[in-house]
Amino acid sequence: MRWRRDVHLVSRIESSDSSMGCRGFVSFRVVWLLLLGLVVSVGGIGANWGTQATHPLPPAIVVRMLKDNGIQKVKLFDADSGVLKALANSGIEVMVGIPNDMLYSLANNVVAAQNWVANNVSTYVSSGGVDIRYVAVGNEPFLSTYNGTYLTTTFPALQNIQAALVSAGLGSQVKVTVPLNADVYQSSTGLPSGGDFRSDIHDLMIEIVKFLSDNGCPFTVNIYPFISLYDDPDFPVAYAFFDGYSQPLNDGGTTYDNVFDANYDTLVWALQKNGYPNISITVGEVGWPTDGDRNANPTYGQKFNQGFMNRIMQGKGTPLRPGTIDAYLFSLIDEDAKSIQPGNFERHWGIFNFDGTTKYELSLGTTNSGALVPAKGVHYLSQKWCIMSPSASLDDSNLGPSVSYACSHADCTSLGYMTSCGDLDSRGNASYAFNSYYQQFNQLDSACQFPNVSTITTSNPSSGNCTFKIMIATTQTSGIKRRVVSVQNLYY
Repeated sequence: MRWRRDVHLVSRIESSDSSMGCRGFVSFRVVWLLLLGLVVSVGGIGANWGTQATHPLPPAIVVRMLKDNGIQKVKLFDADSGVLKALANSGIEVMVGIPNDMLYSLANNVVAAQNWVANNVSTYVSSGGVDIRYVAVGNEPFLSTYNGTYLTTTFPALQNIQAALVSAGLGSQVKVTVPLNADVYQSSTGLPSGGDFRSDIHDLMIEIVKFLSDNGCPFTVNIYPFISLYDDPDFPVAYAFFDGYSQPLNDGGTTYDNVFDANYDTLVWALQKNGYPNISITVGEVGWPTDGDRNANPTYGQKFNQGFMNRIMQGKGTPLRPGTIDAYLFSLIDEDAKSIQPGNFERHWGIFNFDGTTKYELSLGTTNSGALVPAKGVHYLSQKWCIMSPSASLDDSNLGPSVSYACSHADCTSLGYMTSCGDLDSRGNASYAFNSYYQQFNQLDSACQFPNVSTITTSNPSSGNCTFKIMIATTQTSGIKRRVVSVQNLYY
């Protein structure tokens, strides 16, 4: 039974004060809450906001959508200035991210770490009105598929960023963490109680855990029950959800009727065995995709996310860690420019579509309606599509290369077995591919000039669950035009 997500491809500062960075902040919060007579709990659900899209929603629209849905914290994968400026004075707690490709320089250059903090944290906290609470140093850097690329740089970068925060006077306000994939731990017995850190990184993990614990900072882990199902065709579907699997796992009298709890408590056991039973845990990513695979659909997406949210609203944790779980849904919005090397589903994790429209009913326990509130103020391109010409023949020798070319430069992940557009016939598949390319390049006439096989229509070709997109309007048309003309010349 596999519980980990392992399909992703894509000099130190020494300070005697560094251990105070996060501990002081936690102590202040605890005292303050006790004085007010409140119960300490996590403030609402968070969401991951990724921006790997050809036509991303304007940051101001996304921030309004976050607020409309009562999402009180957001996790970013970088420190984009436009996004951070939009979050100013929003009341939303922010985790900024440091990409893996920056770890080497931050690990080996004290000044680089200080400059990063100054430019991406201090500027926005001190005068920008952004409520930055965490810095995520790297993103799943110890994935086995990275072949050890970041093993020697992650911890030094973490230490340098922490010390730079202290030096900047932010050590009591901003915490550091490392979002890790669940493949950093495993079970020797197939039960949570057999959990321990992966043997090849065991000592390194203990160093990192000790550093986080000493500084009062959380251990962040990404957990994906969907990947268990995707990786293993024999994995019991019901065990991936929260409805109560009929054959629960029995671990010495503790029962597990869903894989999330079993995965989470495998981590808890690993921490306990190594002397850190009380370190706080944050689930950095958890969710379910809605397209690109037979098990990635809105029905399953709604079922998983609502089941998870019900537990959050009920304050129900896991057998070993009862109480509210600190978590960020993955993700907020679909991203059509993400790598599909892990699988076509990678572009469809959002609880919202690429344009901020809702996919399904989902109560986050934060709005009066109990349903998601879509993005407001979104502007679209014209109501026209590029399709296969009705007069074109399926035997035309240009058709196959044209479809392949369109899909290699645009997003065709909704085409395939048991996907949202899996029921299209050959003409429909070609039309979907052409339109995806046409929309990505802002409906330029030159983007619908596949020789003898394409045409532009104003009649919506969408069918059933298969939606032919109309792209969000952007201000990048001139750059897109040069790009599409270039690739047209290469192709033709």
